[in-house]
Amino acid sequence: MEYVKLGNTGLDVSRLCLGCMSFGDASRWTHPWVLDEERSRPIIRKALELGINFFDTANVYSTGASEEIVGRALKDYANRDEVVIATKVHFRMRQGPNGAGLSRKAILSEIDRSLQRLGTDYVDLYQIHRWDYDTPIEETMEALHDVVKAGKARYIGASAMFAWQFLKALHTAEKNGWTRFVSMQNHYNLQYREEEREMLPLCKTEKIGVIPYSPLASGRLLRNSGETTTRSVSDEAQKMKYDAMAAADRPIAERVAAIAARRGVPRVQIALAWMLQKETVSSPVLGVTSLMQLEETIPALSVKLTPEEIASLEEPYVPHPVVGAIATR
Repeated sequence: MEYVKLGNTGLDVSRLCLGCMSFGDASRWTHPWVLDEERSRPIIRKALELGINFFDTANVYSTGASEEIVGRALKDYANRDEVVIATKVHFRMRQGPNGAGLSRKAILSEIDRSLQRLGTDYVDLYQIHRWDYDTPIEETMEALHDVVKAGKARYIGASAMFAWQFLKALHTAEKNGWTRFVSMQNHYNLQYREEEREMLPLCKTEKIGVIPYSPLASGRLLRNSGETTTRSVSDEAQKMKYDAMAAADRPIAERVAAIAARRGVPRVQIALAWMLQKETVSSPVLGVTSLMQLEETIPALSVKLTPEEIASLEEPYVPHPVVGAIATR
């Protein structure tokens, strides 16, 4: 395993981050493909054995069950000082007023609930899951600053927003002497590269660590045309992100397959190698549902694509509409 500093900090994170949305309780969430605790724990343990020290979850994943599973597993298998735990806040956790968003009330309530579920006194990285259009950014940034000063988070980060929004948050923190975001968890992969227009250059200039989610385009970079999985059939978020441009994206997956075949390696290693060679990327957030998937990804760290291979992978890309929650209020 390789380790890098996260953005402009002294925090060491593994070059691959284990995304923990796949761990949870299907009865408490809309995703029937999530793994229960019995099936999740071996994956978390193997990730630690492979050198992964960076684990990303969120309060909303299975309405807290993911945090509970991750917290118990890390307590049993790891030294707390040696792992980096990241979680997020924004989406609705309960009905009624103040059950979602990034108000001071919501943030200060949800950090305590996350810590209780994770079974820890602090998280290493506390991230806003989306932009809150109904709360002044000044209120959000001051509340996050207070979370850090209270010792409940070591660093703060953001996820999935427009570059102008991220810059406004950075400016607000700097102007007021508050804690600054150190990371951006954005939607980025070979089939969705719109972040290269503004967000990635901004992160490079501001020395922000980039930890992209969906680095494999929800597995679509790894499958032949027409192949499906339980998740691809039932995951509405995945369909929203990729179905509209599926025909245009197909040649990209075919290039991945061709290069993988020539090199004699799994496709996942080619798709990840491309991302890991991007200067701004610190640690892709990788979601897996089996030990085999996890073990296949690690060798991607040693795969170095040639300039010609990179050009071949990137050549079929066409502009995409902005997708996901970042596109609308």
